Amino acid sequence: MKKSLLLLTITSFFVFVGVTDLAAQPPGPGGGGTVVPGCDTPGCIPIDGGISWLLIAGTVYGGKKLYNANKEQKEEF
Repeated sequence: MKKSLLLLTITSFFVFVGVTDLAAQPPGPGGGGTVVPGCDTPGCIPIDGGISWLLIAGTVYGGKKLYNANKEQKEEF
């Protein structure tokens, strides 16, 4: 169980880092003349980076809780 939990945590980390990396690509050359709807300026800041880190933190926290619950269950027997 310990090995599979570690594998799940590491896999989740790399998946979320990969998704965040793809979402944070810089715009191409050309000045960025397009305006995004709902934005005051052409270079609005996306909120994806913060949400990704919150998902990573929640995954790690949930994994730790599962690990502790499994550890306590094994100690009862």
